[in-house]
Amino acid sequence: MATITGTGTGTGTATITAMIMGMDTGIITLVTDDDLFRLMAWTSPAYPVGGFSYSHGIEMAVEEGRIPDRHALLRYIEAVLRHGAGHVDSVLFAQAHRAPDDAALDDIAELAAAWRGTAETALESTQQGGSFASVTAATWPDARFAGFAKRHRGRLAHAVAFGAAAGMAGMPLRPSLLAYLQGFCANLVSAGVRLVPLGQTDGQNATAALLPIVAECATIAESASLDDIGTAVPLLDMLSMRHETQYTRLFRS
Repeated sequence: MATITGTGTGTGTATITAMIMGMDTGIITLVTDDDLFRLMAWTSPAYPVGGFSYSHGIEMAVEEGRIPDRHALLRYIEAVLRHGAGHVDSVLFAQAHRAPDDAALDDIAELAAAWRGTAETALESTQQGGSFASVTAATWPDARFAGFAKRHRGRLAHAVAFGAAAGMAGMPLRPSLLAYLQGFCANLVSAGVRLVPLGQTDGQNATAALLPIVAECATIAESASLDDIGTAVPLLDMLSMRHETQYTRLFRS
């Protein structure tokens, strides 16, 4: 990947950062400074969506001795990305981002609300989605997004809310999806660091190792259809269900 930066001239002209991704494909994605700033804000731990309070079953997996170290944490998160909620959310994000109209977007939102296998993972998605929609509508006002969020209040998946907001703001799909997935992974790595426990360097090594996996999953999601959505990790749902009755808990999922 290479980066080319140039500054436009004249009042009201945004600085353009051209990020050349996938050189083998020849695809060039242009991202403005405004886009980049907004993506970093939306995935910052300071953005009040509450992601820090969820572990996506990691807490139960650690309790059962399934995640004793960084390598096991990495395998767990990879399974989520490739075969679990990460894959589902990636496809839903892409579809919400490029939904042609409000009717299609509403259908995607309704489908996303049904795509969780347990009560805790449903809460994980919809609570963050509702919080994201609320703060985004207040701080980055957009009448269409506000109307969309209002129509699906209490049932809006985080991936769909983020994807729709990015699409309505005219932000390109690829970097938006990568930013969302990086934030998704960062929450899970942070949970692992606290629960296993791991050192901060181990956590960052895990994050670095996830880069090619996230990039591959984003590529798959970009070309997938809603018919391609599916999961193949029943153990993750079982861990989530057992977490509901775990004796001591730090996390909500």
